[in-house]
Amino acid sequence: MNFLKKHMAGLFLCLAIAVPSWFLGQAIPVAGGPVFAILIGMAVTLVLTDKEPFTAGINYTSKKILQAAVVFLGFGMNLTEILAKGKQSLPVILSTITVSLVIAFLLYKALKLKANNAILVGVGSSICGGSAIAATAPVIHASDEEVAQSISVIFLFNVLAAIIFPTLGALLGLSNEGFGLFAGTAINDTSSVTAAATAWDGIHGSNTLESAAIVKMTRTLAIIPITLALAIWRGRKADRSESSSFSLKRSFPYFVLFFLLASVITTVFQLPDVVTGPLRELSKFLIVMAMAAIGLNTNIIKLIKTGGKPIFTGFCCWLGISAVSLAMQHMLNIW
Repeated sequence: MNFLKKHMAGLFLCLAIAVPSWFLGQAIPVAGGPVFAILIGMAVTLVLTDKEPFTAGINYTSKKILQAAVVFLGFGMNLTEILAKGKQSLPVILSTITVSLVIAFLLYKALKLKANNAILVGVGSSICGGSAIAATAPVIHASDEEVAQSISVIFLFNVLAAIIFPTLGALLGLSNEGFGLFAGTAINDTSSVTAAATAWDGIHGSNTLESAAIVKMTRTLAIIPITLALAIWRGRKADRSESSSFSLKRSFPYFVLFFLLASVITTVFQLPDVVTGPLRELSKFLIVMAMAAIGLNTNIIKLIKTGGKPIFTGFCCWLGISAVSLAMQHMLNIW
């Protein structure tokens, strides 16, 4: 009862923002519910005169609900099916992830970008957009403003990719297989991958949507090693500043372990879509709800003023990923 009394107002406010954001995301999938939730949350916080009664619930949603969303995401990952169908795309996926992280690191150094911004934009660009940012943010202790900024950057280039890539693929003479691989590796978020592949299928009368989705899900598996590596890096960095020894147990992101466990359960027991489907949708809704909380904790004026460097970093990561995806396809004779 004490938990409900303390958190109820904030949880209800986040839920009240999440529901219309969810439906807006369904109506405009190229944007997605998380973006609407952040925008509405930032608008609400501008007019909310007394935020104190909502603070505990908002903070709980932006942290714990976000981690729960990542765990439920695992129920959409049948490891056997994904690896069987997606293994041929692994060289391209590994190359694009590597180039995005390298670009983000170089620009972090060159532009004196905040470390968390560079990590979130690099990981979001290379793996799976909002889901990767959701998984990474708690590990590196990113602030809500850093998360909101990174999500906004990813959204911008998701929309551009969904609009541009079908025409670009046709101009380059990509095959249906080639475009599925291109969309799956060079577009960040699942909704935008779906939008681009659907547009391609409508133009060419093909069925690239399934192959693009498999490539995208294969990319999502990179959440596991990336978050573990970041946890170790973050732990070592903290220990150096505190002059104490590194503890893997203290740094380990246990919610990622539960994400992996959910994936293993789905794989071993061959859970049918009637079971995993609602859990995947729950994961997506919880991410929208968490993004509402992040929007409520974000100063939109400060976000705009400090957005130049993250946007440029996202642009460079986007260009690098796109170029490497096409180059790798050409080398592997997939084009």
